[in-house]
Amino acid sequence: MKAVFRHELSSYFTGMTGYVFGAFLLLFAGIYTMAVNLNAGLSNFEYVLSNLSFIFLIIVPILTMRVIAEERRQRTDQLLYSLPLSMTGVALGKYAALLVVFLVPTGIICLYPLVLSAFGSVYLPLAFGTAVGFFFLGAALLAIGMFLSSITESQGVAAGLCFVVMLVNYFISDLASYFSASAMASFWAFTVLILLVGGIFRLMTRNNGVSLVLVGILEGLLILGSVLGGEDFAGLFPSMVEGLSLFERFYQFVDGVFDLTSLVYFLTVIGVFLFLTVQSLEKRRWSE
Repeated sequence: MKAVFRHELSSYFTGMTGYVFGAFLLLFAGIYTMAVNLNAGLSNFEYVLSNLSFIFLIIVPILTMRVIAEERRQRTDQLLYSLPLSMTGVALGKYAALLVVFLVPTGIICLYPLVLSAFGSVYLPLAFGTAVGFFFLGAALLAIGMFLSSITESQGVAAGLCFVVMLVNYFISDLASYFSASAMASFWAFTVLILLVGGIFRLMTRNNGVSLVLVGILEGLLILGSVLGGEDFAGLFPSMVEGLSLFERFYQFVDGVFDLTSLVYFLTVIGVFLFLTVQSLEKRRWSE
């Protein structure tokens, strides 16, 4: 794991990727700081981080698109499979390097409220609490991006998929308001979701039988729940969809709430997508 981590980290800083990522993040952090704190005269540094979260839609696909996809394209992933390392160690090493690349500019951004506090009243606990939420939001998005990079050989496809996923997650709370609140609408929406899960499981395992059994079990549980729950299903899908938004969870920190539930959610997303990345690598390893 340490060897993979050192190799990945050096590749980011011997090339331009790490520097471009950090410069881009710091550039927009400076622009929003000037617009919010200096020009508008607000002392709320959390508003800077709230606006800055939109930049993840651009920088996360750029940073993660090559992390595994490029190795698969150049067939250098065969070297990883031949190492005396588990795929878990490989995935953790690559992810740790991504976190360091992200942590460096984030640490510099954390100095901004300290500088601003020398010229005005800045509530530092809220500013740094929001910075913690900002870091965990980025960490969760990086885990998603790394998984998407692991399922394709094309950097362009990986970046495109990642951008679409980030965009949907960014606007998912707004999209949830367009769903019907009826119990039947929630039932059919969950059915479509179950079919999507079954399709993804089929792509990951290439096992039709197990995928059909999984879909059957989930659909049976859904039918049982709809029969027993009745009208409790009304509005369930829209509220569930809204709760999946990583960005909405981050806005809790912006609003002054250091939400431990949101931190657990971020960590859960990280764990799930690292697990999926490991499974994708294992599948590739044994199919060669």
